[in-house]
Amino acid sequence: MIESLNGVHETVLFSNDSTIMLYDNREIESYPTHWHTPIELLMPLENTYRAVCNNKTFDLKTGDILLIAPGTLHALYSPSTAGRRLIFQADITLLNAIKECESAVYLTSPVTLITPEDCPQIHETISTLLMEILDEYNGNAILSDASIYSKLIRILVLIGRTHAVESDKFESSQTKQQEYIEKFMNVCDYINKHCTDNLTLDEISEKAGFSKYHFSRLFKQFTSVSFYKYLNLHRIMYAEKLLINPDISVTEVALLSGFNSISSFIRMFKICKNCTPTEFRMMYQK
Repeated sequence: MIESLNGVHETVLFSNDSTIMLYDNREIESYPTHWHTPIELLMPLENTYRAVCNNKTFDLKTGDILLIAPGTLHALYSPSTAGRRLIFQADITLLNAIKECESAVYLTSPVTLITPEDCPQIHETISTLLMEILDEYNGNAILSDASIYSKLIRILVLIGRTHAVESDKFESSQTKQQEYIEKFMNVCDYINKHCTDNLTLDEISEKAGFSKYHFSRLFKQFTSVSFYKYLNLHRIMYAEKLLINPDISVTEVALLSGFNSISSFIRMFKICKNCTPTEFRMMYQK
């Protein structure tokens, strides 16, 4: 399945000017630790399948769905007996231009597991969408890529909305909750797009129309992390892309990613990735 692997970096070789790849995989073959820029969805159709993502193991049963965000290190292990699973990959660069789409992708990062037991409200729909993607991919009908991307967007929307409303994140009426969810999706989208700027809690809370204390509490309810941790996580995600280029120094990466000093960048990088920027660069280029 992996056709081009340089160290641990896989270049997905899309065919026919497409940016979509789908394997109806029946091989008894495992794949080593690797990463790639396309998003990936796995769904076993027969037998089990194991994925190890960022050192966390997922033993997938038939029908389970695993979404792996771009840039996530992962390895795949096939059972010793015959099986079948869908492995879907798509470049989502263009989707980032769609309002809130990048935020929805962030909510899936680095990995999202969707099972009938844990996500009964969306599992069946997403499973059906993946089978429709398989039919479109094999059918070669006109506008098939557009149809497949529309289904992928729907999958991301379902996951994003489920994350946003789970566990009654905001302690208020249903109308107010909906208002807050929409407002904080917009806030997250703004932070994602301007994470390298000198954003402050005062500025963002004012933009959202809250006092910074009220905003801080609501933001953590929505994202499960503080404003500054969310901001720094996105700066680190941005830095990861720059570190892959050996021509950009670590100091330049720090400044381009919105950090005021190399020391604060290294400290935050170690907190988020459990390694230094230099170690990360060596790991992704070895």
